[in-house]
Amino acid sequence: MALSLNDVYRDGTITTRDSNDYMTDELGLGREKRRELNFATLAGERTFRDTFREMLESVVAKGHSFGYCEEELKKNIKLDSGFKEFYRYCESADIPVVIISSGMTPLIRAVLSNLIGEEDANKIEIVSNEVIIHPDGKWEIQYRHPSSGYGHDKSQAILPYRRLPDPPIIFFFGDGVSDMSAAKHADVLFVKQKEDGENDLHQYCVRQGIPHILFSNFSRAHNIVRQVVEGKLSVKEALAIGQA
Repeated sequence: MALSLNDVYRDGTITTRDSNDYMTDELGLGREKRRELNFATLAGERTFRDTFREMLESVVAKGHSFGYCEEELKKNIKLDSGFKEFYRYCESADIPVVIISSGMTPLIRAVLSNLIGEEDANKIEIVSNEVIIHPDGKWEIQYRHPSSGYGHDKSQAILPYRRLPDPPIIFFFGDGVSDMSAAKHADVLFVKQKEDGENDLHQYCVRQGIPHILFSNFSRAHNIVRQVVEGKLSVKEALAIGQA
């Protein structure tokens, strides 16, 4: 039986540290303030669109050009130890890989090319926001969905697959507040468990009763996805593993 699947990721989920968090923590307003803004988003007090814009504006206010940010990310962002093997498996199984990100396409493309090589990076579709660079060198994010409180409503990248006559199984991998809009629309939701304790998406899913599978790196996720593809696990059984 042929099985059609899609894998979608947040860009920070495939790395050991999220690029947006790195910029905010190291080049902008700092981790403590970023966490305050994350908590406000989780509590529904502020939108992710507005808090994320504030984070990026703090980077610009400190005089960091877009090019400088790109080079800093290329130097400091590392790939999840199990992702390359997982990506090779997806290629061999003809599983499309799509990055759905709250970040900006040029930064994601640059970091991804640096981590897995330009040839492989160019094969991966990126659905994210863009950037506007002004004549004076200052820059700002250009949201994909500016009227949405998410800035980029990731559910809009998933729902078209849901409407197909023969919809694929959708695996979604996420880790943060920007993934809340997409969480309930995946067939199998993987939530990355961070070593620093910033498990915002997990907390959101627990509160909302959204079944999900916690994973620390892609090695575990690889095993579960493979079993679903091979028919050894159903979607329901896979999610049951995550709730055990």
